[in-house]
Amino acid sequence: MSRAKQAAGNGVSYADAGVDISAGNALVDAIKPLARSTRRKGADSALGGFGGLFDLKACGFKDPVLVAANDGVGTKLRIAIETGRHHGVGIDLVAMSVNDLVVQGAEPLFFLDYYATGKLDVTAAAQVIAGIADGCKQAGCALIGGETAEMPGMYHGSDYDLAGFAVGAAERKKLLPRDVKPGDVILGLASSGPHSNGYSLVRKLVDMSDAKYTSKAPFEKTRTLAEALLAPTRIYVKPILKAMKQTDAIKALAHITGGGFMENIPRVLPKTTVAEIDLDQVPYTPVFDWLQSIGGVTEREMLRTFNCGIGMIVVTAAKDAKKVAASLKRSGETVVTLGAIRKRKGTEEQVALKGALAVK
Repeated sequence: MSRAKQAAGNGVSYADAGVDISAGNALVDAIKPLARSTRRKGADSALGGFGGLFDLKACGFKDPVLVAANDGVGTKLRIAIETGRHHGVGIDLVAMSVNDLVVQGAEPLFFLDYYATGKLDVTAAAQVIAGIADGCKQAGCALIGGETAEMPGMYHGSDYDLAGFAVGAAERKKLLPRDVKPGDVILGLASSGPHSNGYSLVRKLVDMSDAKYTSKAPFEKTRTLAEALLAPTRIYVKPILKAMKQTDAIKALAHITGGGFMENIPRVLPKTTVAEIDLDQVPYTPVFDWLQSIGGVTEREMLRTFNCGIGMIVVTAAKDAKKVAASLKRSGETVVTLGAIRKRKGTEEQVALKGALAVK
C-alpha cells in the first residue's frame, strides 16, 4: 500500500488483521450483568478496570491461607463448538478449579476467565460466560474479571479455548488433608458424567461408533448424545463446605479428575496408607458402560481415564461416617460407601481395588 493511500485515511487497520475491537466491547457490555449476578461479600467492583478487586477482610476470616487453582475444559470444547452448545462448558471451567479448592478445605472467593479465539463470536462467547457466571453462583464465588483474546492465525475460525483461575481461602487450622489413618471410611459422591476429563478418548470412541451428536444418545432416551456428553461437571463446593461446618469431621477430599482413582486418591493419603476401594459400590452409569463397550476399553484404563461415576472422594473417621454422609445427602448429593483406609504393605500401590465396575 502506498504512503499516499495511507495518508488519505485508507491505511491498514486492526480489523484488517482480523481483530474486531468493537466486537470485544460488545461482549464486555453483554457480560457485565452476568458478572454482577455473582457478587458476594468482598467483591463489589464492576468489570472494566485493569484488575479485579477483592476485600478479604469482609469475609470474616481470622487466620486465612489463600489457595489458588487453575484449569481448562480440554477437548470437550470440540463437542461444544461443533454442536453450538456453549453454556455447559462455562460451568465446567469453574467446576474444575473450585472443586480443586474445596478439597483443601478452602472456600472459593473469586474467579477469572481467559477466552481465546480466532474470530470473536459474541453470541457464543456470551453463552460461555453465562455458564461461567452460573458456575460461580453454584460455587458461591464472584466473577471479578477476565480476558478475551482474539488471535487470528492462532485459532481456526471461531474455535476457542478457555482457561479459568480461582482463588479461595481457608482458616489455617482447617486446611485439608489432616490426620488420615487406618480405619477411616471412604465415601464417594456421584458424578454427573465424564465431567471434563478423557474427552480425547470420548471423541475417538464416538467416531468409532458412528453415532451422531445430534441423535438420541444410545444409552438413554431423554437426551441427544451431545447433551449427555456435555453434561456440566458437578460442583461439590456448597454441600462439602456445609458438611465441614456441620460435622467438623471431614479429614480429606480428593477431586477425581484426569488419572481417575489411581492417581488422585494417593495425593491426599499419607505414604504409609492404602485406600481400599470396592468397585461394586461405584455408581457406574450407562454413559461409561457405552464408552467402554465401543472400544473394548479395559477396566483399569477406564479407572485411569474417567471418574467412572464418582466425582469426589471424602475421608472421615468411621464413627463420623454416618453424620457426614447424612449432611451431604441433605444437600442433594448421592453418597456411597466405597471402602476404607488401611496400613500400606511395603511399596504396594496406594489404591487397592476389589469387585468390578458394572451398571447397577
